[in-house]
Amino acid sequence: MDLGSNFSAKLEPFLLMAKSVKGAAAAKLIQDATSAPGVLVFSELLELPNIQELGKSEQHSKFLSLLQLFAYKTYQDYVQHKDALPPLNNAQITKLKYLSIVSLASERRILPYPLLLASLDMPNVRELEDLIIDAIYQDIIRGKLDQKEEQLEVEYTMGRDVEPGKVDELLEALRSWASTTAEVLTTLDAKITAIANEAATTKTLQGEYDRALQQTLKEVHDRQNNKGAGSSSGGNYTSVGSSSFVGSLAGGVERALGGGSHRRERAERERDREMGMDVDEPGEGRGGGKSRKVSQDSVSKPLRKKNKF
Repeated sequence: MDLGSNFSAKLEPFLLMAKSVKGAAAAKLIQDATSAPGVLVFSELLELPNIQELGKSEQHSKFLSLLQLFAYKTYQDYVQHKDALPPLNNAQITKLKYLSIVSLASERRILPYPLLLASLDMPNVRELEDLIIDAIYQDIIRGKLDQKEEQLEVEYTMGRDVEPGKVDELLEALRSWASTTAEVLTTLDAKITAIANEAATTKTLQGEYDRALQQTLKEVHDRQNNKGAGSSSGGNYTSVGSSSFVGSLAGGVERALGGGSHRRERAERERDREMGMDVDEPGEGRGGGKSRKVSQDSVSKPLRKKNKF
């Protein structure tokens, strides 16, 4: 159900009675209508000839002003013109404060507590919040109380009666709203179109990337397969290749170091001299002198002595 859609229905009984009452009875009907719970729109009652005739009576004209107050005005208007109006009971005062919140919300969506306290003449925040909560429960307004920021955030309100002289102003406001809404919708359509085009472009680029990736992976896989086939048919790398590879690697290292057999022999002599061995010079070994081979005892003794040290 739309917010406040049943308010007109609650006025119907008073409309039926107003067709047959005049004078004091009509004034009493106005008092009852402005006090009745849920009756918050009054323009149809105000337009009835029997009600309009009250304005011609000095005794009852203030009741017509009272009905106009509830139809179009606020609580502050009542305070300023209290002497020209009948006294209000508690139900009427509360209803008028509800309607005043609706009028304030038509001007701004965020209503600070200080503004509401002053406009509604509320003694403290607790009573103000109770009043707002009751208005929300009665579907007069819809919003949220922000106690931390001390403000009322209004989402929707019921519609109040429009004064005859303000119809053109309302139409202008509606035209401005329609123009602004059209601009917003145009901007949203442009954004949606741009996002859709960007998504399509991204999808196309992603497809091209995936195809290129699959092609590259296929080429790498085929290249590896061809390489494996060539290795298995092109030599003995798997059977003999390990030892020959190590040998060639060692030879490459020796060549890189610039040595050879003489350099290896020189390194061995240096190592044996450090271990205390008596080793023939290269010339003596080649000329039939002492052999380079040393007995196990002559080798182990210096080793044991060195270990003890």
